[in-house]
Amino acid sequence: MSGAYVIADDTEALAVAAELAADFRTGAAERDARRRLPDAELERLSASGLLAVTVPADHGGADVRAATLAEIFRLLAAADASLAQIPQSHFVYVNVLRRQGTDEQQKFFFGEVLRGKRFGNAQSEAGTRHVQDIRTRLARRPDGSYLLDGVKHYSTGALFAHWIPVLARTEDDNLHVAYVPRDAPGLTVVDDWDGMGQRTTAGGTVRLESVPVPAHRIVPHHLTFRGPQLHGALAQLLHAAIDAGIAFGALAEAVEFVRTKSRPWFESGFGTAAEDPLLIQRFGELAIRVRAADALLAAAARSVDAARADLTDDSAAEASIAVAAAKVTAAEAAVDIGSALFEVSGTRSALDSLGLHRHWRDARTHTLHDPSRWKVQHIGRHVLNGTRPPRHGLL
Repeated sequence: MSGAYVIADDTEALAVAAELAADFRTGAAERDARRRLPDAELERLSASGLLAVTVPADHGGADVRAATLAEIFRLLAAADASLAQIPQSHFVYVNVLRRQGTDEQQKFFFGEVLRGKRFGNAQSEAGTRHVQDIRTRLARRPDGSYLLDGVKHYSTGALFAHWIPVLARTEDDNLHVAYVPRDAPGLTVVDDWDGMGQRTTAGGTVRLESVPVPAHRIVPHHLTFRGPQLHGALAQLLHAAIDAGIAFGALAEAVEFVRTKSRPWFESGFGTAAEDPLLIQRFGELAIRVRAADALLAAAARSVDAARADLTDDSAAEASIAVAAAKVTAAEAAVDIGSALFEVSGTRSALDSLGLHRHWRDARTHTLHDPSRWKVQHIGRHVLNGTRPPRHGLL
């Protein structure tokens, strides 16, 4: 890709996202059914300039608010949850560079992003003790460069990426991010994702076998967590936005189906399903769930923006707690409304050919990313005892 449009501000970013989401909605069910990977759609996303909207203004970007970024993801996820999930790590690792990148690293990589280049991810590992047990290693060579070895799973975005940020530990066991070109020798991306939902994310395996990495492509990620930080809050905000988008999209499909395809139940006495008072009641309940998820998402985004403007231990904690509340609520809404879609739409809605089940499958798969029960724990400890949440990338 030789270049991309550069978006000027928040207003333009939202307009571009809305236009793309409307286009991406067409064909979303077919892409899911056939597992047709969204290569063309991602090229449009890159060319649109949306992937560069968090580049700082002094590097030529729009530097949009967290509230704008969350709304972008909500719009995209309402249209196609798989497509929305692919760039989530892209923005996370742009944020890593904002926090810990050197001037040289920022100049180079922000320039890449402004030209439409995409970041993937290679962070999660299978078979380890827990999600933070990262065993991929960066081994220092005599000339000061490194060799990278390990195996990563659930590497959403890697297959489509120009650069793959890799979480790895150095010999002192500190956590770093190595930004590795997709075509680096020794790096292999395997398209082996077979999840029941988010089928076109291609979140497969990345194998790293003595991959050469120059020192200036490595960022000391462990330093991110030594003071108040918003790394986890921003990452989780985007996950919450995806769940809120899934809930919105599922409700919208249910509304359209009942208005245009459902028959009234014979006992209702009405000529159309949309006049059935029992259905009207249920749609009201579902709409309240969506509005609640959207409202908490917006409130969480405002907390992140406020903390960015004045980052302290307290403001960072408030942002994390607000995002946790939004994530729990949006996750529950996405799963429940993805299921309720069939309850209100009737037997025909279960036909595989319609693809309406993708909303529930996407919700059920995406909400497994990290457990809501621990977010509730941190919220409870904070409200009852004033305990700040821990500093890590999942809160």
